Amino acid sequence: MDFILSAVIVLGGIALIASVILYFCSKKFAVEEDPRLALVQEVLPGANCGGCGFPGCSGLAGALVKGADAGSIDGLNCPVGGAEVMTKVADLLGMAMANTEPKVAVVRCNGTCENRPRTVIYDGLRTCSAVNSCSAGETGCGYGCLGCGDCVAACQFGAIVMNEQTGIPEVDEEKCTSCGACVKACPRHIIELRKRGVKGRRVYVSCVNKDKGAVAKKNCSVACIGCGKCAKECKFEAITVAGNVSYIDPEKCRLCRKCEAACPTHAIVAVNFPPRKERPAEPQALGAAAKEAVKPQPETVTKEKEDKA
Repeated sequence: MDFILSAVIVLGGIALIASVILYFCSKKFAVEEDPRLALVQEVLPGANCGGCGFPGCSGLAGALVKGADAGSIDGLNCPVGGAEVMTKVADLLGMAMANTEPKVAVVRCNGTCENRPRTVIYDGLRTCSAVNSCSAGETGCGYGCLGCGDCVAACQFGAIVMNEQTGIPEVDEEKCTSCGACVKACPRHIIELRKRGVKGRRVYVSCVNKDKGAVAKKNCSVACIGCGKCAKECKFEAITVAGNVSYIDPEKCRLCRKCEAACPTHAIVAVNFPPRKERPAEPQALGAAAKEAVKPQPETVTKEKEDKA
């Protein structure tokens, strides 16, 4: 009995000493957390998508608080929450928030089954990363969409679906939060975040093929051939041609769509624009047509001469 009592006393003493040590250690090495961190993190959507460039919403919250202490939170943005969430965060931190234009994911490939015929059959793991690492895919284009849906799997918001008829992913603008997960998931780098644009209107080159014109055209009927006609047509210097492929700078583009009409392969895509109005015929052409309409026919002229005779 004395042995059991002694054991209890010893264990109790050890527990008491350990608790005292832990208490002093917690006080000595305590890390004080800024109360603003919890407030900011509560406002953030909690998607933890990484679209902001930080490991989750807690990482962005810490960066925002540090930025506020430094005097600026410019460059920090939550793509999922958008301007509404960032405005609330700025109010919490007593900062002014710069206006950022909303963006949307754009698939820069129009190599559908019709435009880019299959030349081989791939039999293996059906992921874009796997296909890209071991082959050029099932077509002759080594730059276009592989159609396995890695971007669809990466999107947490259901904003991307594969079109079974075309084999190309399609983005739902209403659901897209521009988190950038699909951009990171695509091994061919054909998905880009671009400005949503006024009324959702955008103009971009739907091709990233860097092959020379003849090769690109052979593998895909709507590939950019790097001819430069679009760049010559643009008056705003928004188009550059590098590596045999054109690129339209969304910051400089004025949505005039002249480049779209100039592209011989229809590689330039204009989204959410009203249908083009048919151009009226030129005055000279109308004049010639009118004269032709009133010009007397040979039979009529002959009959009139016979009557006079």
